[in-house]
Amino acid sequence: MRDVAVIGVGMIPFGRRDEDSLMEMLAYASLKALDDAGLGDKSVDAVYVGNMGSGMLQHQSAIASSLVDRLSLLPAPADTVENGPASGGSAVKNGLLAVASGYYDTVLVVGGEKMREVTGWRATDFVATMTHPLAEYVYGITLPGMAGMFTRLYMEKYGVTREHLVAVSIKNQEMGGRNPYAHVEMAITKEGIFDDPAAVVNNPVIADPLHLYDACPVSDGAAALILFPLEKIKNPVKPPVVIAGFGQATDTHTLQEREDPTDLKAVTLAAQQALEMAKLKPSDIHVAELHDAFTILEIAESEHIGFFKKGEGGKAALAGKTAFGGTIPINLSGGLKARGHPVGATGVAQVVDIVFQLRHELPKDRQVKNAQNGLTVNFGGFGNNVLSFVLRRVQQ
Repeated sequence: MRDVAVIGVGMIPFGRRDEDSLMEMLAYASLKALDDAGLGDKSVDAVYVGNMGSGMLQHQSAIASSLVDRLSLLPAPADTVENGPASGGSAVKNGLLAVASGYYDTVLVVGGEKMREVTGWRATDFVATMTHPLAEYVYGITLPGMAGMFTRLYMEKYGVTREHLVAVSIKNQEMGGRNPYAHVEMAITKEGIFDDPAAVVNNPVIADPLHLYDACPVSDGAAALILFPLEKIKNPVKPPVVIAGFGQATDTHTLQEREDPTDLKAVTLAAQQALEMAKLKPSDIHVAELHDAFTILEIAESEHIGFFKKGEGGKAALAGKTAFGGTIPINLSGGLKARGHPVGATGVAQVVDIVFQLRHELPKDRQVKNAQNGLTVNFGGFGNNVLSFVLRRVQQ
């Protein structure tokens, strides 16, 4: 198996993009990645597109085929990859394996979603279609509803407090304000949440005990990257970043079947696999992008990966250990909480953000000094299909 490097990345600002179609967003991000890789008008060997809902939301399927034609990359093989909110991560995995195997050399991976052209209620229902059709969806369960129940259980078992959740929300929205690609740029403060009477209106409960500021926004957006064998890179313009390890694991479809609903086994297994492949420990990671669709998930994932012991993740966030300048900075992009969550784009965007970090090309207010190793977790379903990647800067 060959070592695989990310030689080009591209992303467009997330948010409400009424002026762009889904195909236009995918094309914009792809062209930026191709340009960043220095490929110009050269073709690629294959294309993988991560997307969850174009068939439901845009009534357009086979979008990978459409994108290849749109970009004049014919006759490159093209596949659309669907794995719920982990569609982007699965697309990255497929591209990684294709290059590592030696079958392809140059692979374009792009993820995208256009979710804002439907109502918030329809977007919530669309995401809820990943739940069990007979045991969950038919009873009206939503992902915010699942997250609320998970949060209450986690609070009771591990002592997570509302203040811990708020610390994550404040941190990630502050970092989103520093990220030109982020959907949410509005800063919030602890005083504004706890002491401002307007917070009752501006930050209502959405799924007790979670409030509006505990959840990611519904977003449009796309992100892309170019994969290439490390051994074939000659005179790189930018520091190569290799995908040193990856992992993927599944868990029961329904939460009620899990022995302990607070135990995100798929997160633990996926992260362990990725770290073991990279021959690294959690303490070797310098920066991470975790799937914080809800603030509780950043806390829980940080514990399941091994950054902190169970019950310590919330305290760590409150103490600033996961903030910029902390011992293990998490979600310096703003995370899903602020960068946004166009579900098919998220797993790709996480890798792009880590590449930015490991290339050392971000502004000083977001760049982790001398970062060499990064990790991502892309969370599908409610932890029933999870991917993790470890990336490493190649020393030249």
